[in-house]
Amino acid sequence: MDINQKLTEELEVKRWQVDAAVKLIDEGNTIPFISRYRKEATGSLNDEQLRKLHERLVYLRNLEEKKEQVLSSIEEQGKLTEELKSQILEAGTLVVVEDLYRPYRPKRRTRATIAKEKGLEPLAAVIILQKLKMPLLEEAEKYVSEEKGVVCAEDAIAGAKDIIAESISDEADYRSWIRKITMKKGKLISTAKDPEAESVYEMYYEFEEPLSKLAGHRILALNRGEKEKILTVKIEAPEEEILGYLEKQIFHGKNLDTEQALKEAVEDSYKRLIGPAIEREIRSDLTEKAENGAIEVFGKNLHQLLMQPPITGQVVLGWDPAFRTGCKLAVVDPTGKDCHLSDCPDDSCKDQSIERFIEKDHSEISYYVDFAWKRNSIQGVRAVYCGAVKRDSGESAVCDRQ
Repeated sequence: MDINQKLTEELEVKRWQVDAAVKLIDEGNTIPFISRYRKEATGSLNDEQLRKLHERLVYLRNLEEKKEQVLSSIEEQGKLTEELKSQILEAGTLVVVEDLYRPYRPKRRTRATIAKEKGLEPLAAVIILQKLKMPLLEEAEKYVSEEKGVVCAEDAIAGAKDIIAESISDEADYRSWIRKITMKKGKLISTAKDPEAESVYEMYYEFEEPLSKLAGHRILALNRGEKEKILTVKIEAPEEEILGYLEKQIFHGKNLDTEQALKEAVEDSYKRLIGPAIEREIRSDLTEKAENGAIEVFGKNLHQLLMQPPITGQVVLGWDPAFRTGCKLAVVDPTGKDCHLSDCPDDSCKDQSIERFIEKDHSEISYYVDFAWKRNSIQGVRAVYCGAVKRDSGESAVCDRQ
């Protein structure tokens, strides 16, 4: 994957801007530094664009690294096919890569691995084929072995079902479909551990809402209530629809001898393996989005606070002197809204230039502040003097902030 090209498309900027920003980040420069002091290198990418670029850069690099690890692991097992390799390389998220890797991931000892050690994998294959022409118990009798710990036919069937349940759980396509349908039709439900207890979470004591409509602040509140052990929170998925989907994928005909065992394996696979894992993934994703949303709301509120009128009822001219990139001039109207932005070369930002700027575009400005003396005389914030010039009368006043 060409990461820089993907970032160019996602951010809708030019390729050279992304190349320059990535180079600066790799050199160890921080986002505020790049945004403030390397504008000419990045084509004036702002801090928000640079932060998004950095986040996606880290994610995509981690994704490519994960793909390499997965391909290497599967190849060492001798199970890598061209089709699987293509699917992994084309995967756009870490979740998809993990789903594809799941069947090949080295596993801890599970009920399925124990059953395989007992030699019950052939019985599981017989059940999945659904072509048995004798009662399942009779077939299972062949696998009874006290030496291997299979005491009776029922134990053999139970082990075979564990193997089938895990194989169903490892199917990436099944998990992807279940994840989507759960997000679309699932609900988040919370109940109180002690309904009589008083707390700030009382509105969530009997609460449910579709996952697709759940507001970020509610997700964060539910998480806090759960962490404080006041609430019990869970996702209610459309279980019947999901089980129906799985059965449709697994059943290829009608075989009365294996039908019941296969149904039980499908149900166990979802309730014990797939369902809890999908719930954890969805809740983690919802929490991440809610936290990002909270940061955005905080940023907007802070922006509104900072953009309040600096002097009530007055039009104000702001002047940011800069030696290398030139001065920046900004006019803020009586409501705090910026109504004019302008750049000028540093040498031209003299008193006469400011006067001309005001006369031409903003005659409503009554006062402006001359900061040009800072070039030579600034000694620190405890010795700040400024000349405030009233334009109509020519009067001047000195302000002392000591």
